[in-house]
Amino acid sequence: MGDDEEFLRGLADAGRVTRRTLLRFGIGAAAAAALSPFLAGLQRHLALAAQPPTSGKAISLNALLAAAKKEKELNVIALPRDWANYGEMLDTFTKKYGLKINSASPNASSAEELQAIRSLKGQRRAPDVVDVGPSFAIQGAQEKLFTPYKHSFWDTIPASMKNPDGLWVGDYFGVIALGVNTDIQKTVPQAIADLKKPTYKSQVALNGDPRRSGSAFAGVWAAALANGGSLDDIAPGIEFFAELKKLGNFIPVDATPATVASGQTPVTFDWDYLQIGYNKEFKGKVTWRVQVPKDGVFGNFFAQAISASAPHPFAARLWQEFIYSDEGQVIWLKGFAHPARFDDMVKRGVIPQNLLAALPAAEPYKTVRFPTVDQTKKAQKLVADQWASKVAGK
Repeated sequence: MGDDEEFLRGLADAGRVTRRTLLRFGIGAAAAAALSPFLAGLQRHLALAAQPPTSGKAISLNALLAAAKKEKELNVIALPRDWANYGEMLDTFTKKYGLKINSASPNASSAEELQAIRSLKGQRRAPDVVDVGPSFAIQGAQEKLFTPYKHSFWDTIPASMKNPDGLWVGDYFGVIALGVNTDIQKTVPQAIADLKKPTYKSQVALNGDPRRSGSAFAGVWAAALANGGSLDDIAPGIEFFAELKKLGNFIPVDATPATVASGQTPVTFDWDYLQIGYNKEFKGKVTWRVQVPKDGVFGNFFAQAISASAPHPFAARLWQEFIYSDEGQVIWLKGFAHPARFDDMVKRGVIPQNLLAALPAAEPYKTVRFPTVDQTKKAQKLVADQWASKVAGK
């Protein structure tokens, strides 16, 4: 490590410049005293990148970029290129700032992301940033796995989508939608209740096992809302899938792009941004229609956090500044995910009309509410306790 890089690393760790630091680098006491006014300004300039600024406080992006370029790299994890347009997000960041992105385990789970922070602590390949579900964001904050940072756009993030201390912040959200291969199933269900009809026999699938898959779990919760349940009661969703299985409509096949393309899963529960993305992915091969069910609007978000032991702390902060900028938020929207700053950007008229037109009707999104951590834990326990006996049969 060169002297300049070591100097910046010291700033990242300590967040200050002292006379002791100068003396270490061979600057005499008299010179240090003469440089005190300059040092005070430099300290204020770089501390913005080394420490989380308060909400609404301006940040020196030039200083942040200079420090990030010294680090040269950013380590990310669990970011599939075909998920919510992350491929374009990663490529644009590299092109814009010249930093190499090391993308590890694209299909890792949120639990595996936290484990990577724990097990790789102190290693240069440890993740700098994570993108996790809200319950794992809370868990990581409680374990002190994250460092606080409030990016420049903090005030435009809804309060329900961020930790008040800046330990994590929601990045994009989706709602559960029904996807239908109309080459096989001509009738697009308008509501979850429609799936009990004989026309959907051996056609309805979830994206995985709800005991392990976040999207499948969300599908069960959407079914609960459609059948008298609530964010405090997921039981009706479990009963609904038990009934679908008894009717022969629910099939124990994990819905994936491959099963959609092959026609093996004609009707699927999944996040809206993934369902809509299939239209582009399988254009000319599958006629795919997407419907947000009118009787079970369930949504949730993912959250960004910076590792407390990030090997590239400045690059991590630069990543957040980029993904929460209008440019970054539009990239997620191009992947059909609703970015956290969606309402703010709509009000300011900065979202291209063609992107807005590609999204489902706005009406269902007006009623979406996100579950709390306690509600999620309660629902997860019930699904873990009852899914095997009532639905999976093992």
